[in-house]
Amino acid sequence: MTSAQRRSPNRAATALQRSTGTLSTAATARMETDLPWFADLSAEDRSWVGLIVQAGIRGFVDWYQNTGEPVPGGTVLASSVFGAAPRALAGVINLQQTVDLVRLSIEVMESNIDDIVEPEDAGDVHAAVLRYAREVAFATAEVYARAAEVRGAWDARLEALVVDAILRAETDEAVLSRASALGWSAPGEVAVVLGAVPAERTDTDVFDEVRRLARAAGMDALCATQGERLVVVLGGVGDPHKAAKTVVELFGEGPVVVGPVQEGLSRAHLSARAALSAYRSAAGWPEAPRPVSSGDLLPERALAGDGHARRHLVEEIYLPLVRAKGTLIETLTAYFQHGSSLEGAARALFVHPNTVRYRLRQIAELTGYTPTMARHAFTLEIALVLGRQSGRTDD
Repeated sequence: MTSAQRRSPNRAATALQRSTGTLSTAATARMETDLPWFADLSAEDRSWVGLIVQAGIRGFVDWYQNTGEPVPGGTVLASSVFGAAPRALAGVINLQQTVDLVRLSIEVMESNIDDIVEPEDAGDVHAAVLRYAREVAFATAEVYARAAEVRGAWDARLEALVVDAILRAETDEAVLSRASALGWSAPGEVAVVLGAVPAERTDTDVFDEVRRLARAAGMDALCATQGERLVVVLGGVGDPHKAAKTVVELFGEGPVVVGPVQEGLSRAHLSARAALSAYRSAAGWPEAPRPVSSGDLLPERALAGDGHARRHLVEEIYLPLVRAKGTLIETLTAYFQHGSSLEGAARALFVHPNTVRYRLRQIAELTGYTPTMARHAFTLEIALVLGRQSGRTDD
């Protein structure tokens, strides 16, 4: 290598060093005219963006002065270019905007190289700019990838806190604000779905799929795992059973239960409470459909000691039968005492079997449970027992 060749990089580096301010000013001017989003930034954020551009240009000049060394990669380059800017800036300008920024800075440097360095040095500097720009692009991608990873981890923790607050009936304004920060925008009715965590999928995969299916069905979703349970809070729910069927295949083996629909996220704990009770009691009905409503498991919940389920059976089934005109409660008792036989109940009551049949239809219309259906008959019998134990005859 000749003496002239050895001096050429130093001469070009010196020229570039003198022109650092000019290049930075030219880049800033181009940003204001070519990047519409730049003008929308606050004065502070525009200042930080300007510092990034200046750091990139200085970094190139410093590296070019030591052309025998490789371009610093990854973390080192990212630190030298982006280190001055606050981490929050990654949330102000997105990756596409940063790519536009890098591209514009490179164009400014390339368009000014021929005026800054000697003609015999221009080719070498152009090649060096392209090499350095490639490494800056990789460093930019790394910065945003790390920011996305940190944000994803934070969002997952925040989502778990929101779901946990719902399960513990602590949905205050702070929790609602956190849910909004996670993108929850569903107005109106909410339902909670519970089941086992799938054995062969990660939480991230399951949560992403739950959200995708929920969005496709016009719903919002919040997800969390608690031990072996997967908890899904669905918003924008019309029919809770239909909503649960949307995501039921993403749960692990075993029962999947859905709580009753409640108005708004602030009342979602009521749906969660019923769903939790039903999930704990579901083993008592191994033939239950999947998903199953928490209301369909009222007998099992009552037998397991759920006070809310007991009160519901007494107040929504037993007391309406007691208050009803006629002898509905006596007819239902006689029907069960005689092995669900219309003729047996008719003989005990001294009426025609058609009269018994008519009264059973009245019971079904009043309570929503049909005595001639085995599952409904079981619920009605439990309601009768609990009602008698309560000693209540009217409000």
